Amino acid sequence: MPFTRDQMAARLAADVPEGWCVNLGIGIPTLVANHVQGREVIFQSENGVIGMGPAPQKGQEDPWLINAGKQLITLARGASFVGHADSFAMIRGGHIDLCVLGAFEVAENGDLANWATSENDTAPAVGGAMDLAAGAKRLWVVMEHTTKDGRPKLVERCGYPLTGLRCVRRVYTNLAVIDVLPEKGFVLVDLAPGVTLDEVRAKSGAVIHTN
Repeated sequence: MPFTRDQMAARLAADVPEGWCVNLGIGIPTLVANHVQGREVIFQSENGVIGMGPAPQKGQEDPWLINAGKQLITLARGASFVGHADSFAMIRGGHIDLCVLGAFEVAENGDLANWATSENDTAPAVGGAMDLAAGAKRLWVVMEHTTKDGRPKLVERCGYPLTGLRCVRRVYTNLAVIDVLPEKGFVLVDLAPGVTLDEVRAKSGAVIHTN
């Protein structure tokens, strides 16, 4: 069966080395923080939180503790707060080891589209995702492999407004884990249990290579 959203987050979390400083985008990426127990991974949020913990247990929410997506969070031991200027200095200065974002489309050259689906989209602006795409040391995407109506999200060229150019290094979907390599494009790393390579290729809008 394909990965659930929580399983997608867990699969990605398994690849995060201890000691990395990681920024998590909204949606599925926020679930990653729930799956790194036993390892010291520092989660940073654009609104100035350094050291986010997993999602709060029901009944233990603190309305004053939120991430950049206004979702309730907990704090890891030793967490700290900084101003927006310092937070974005970390991002733009290349101090974030990994950024994990969702996406509408990822192109085989690593282009990312994740903030709007048309020129008339209601999203006011690209926001901090553009800074993260340009400033983080590496960017991984976690998303469903296709849209709800079956259109592929892995494509030859993005049709939606771009967030960043040639910035995505790896994609985690409900079907597979796929590297994005400059010389080859999409290269299969791993398959979800019970999913075949033929199924992944049939549901992709670009060639999926194997090593």
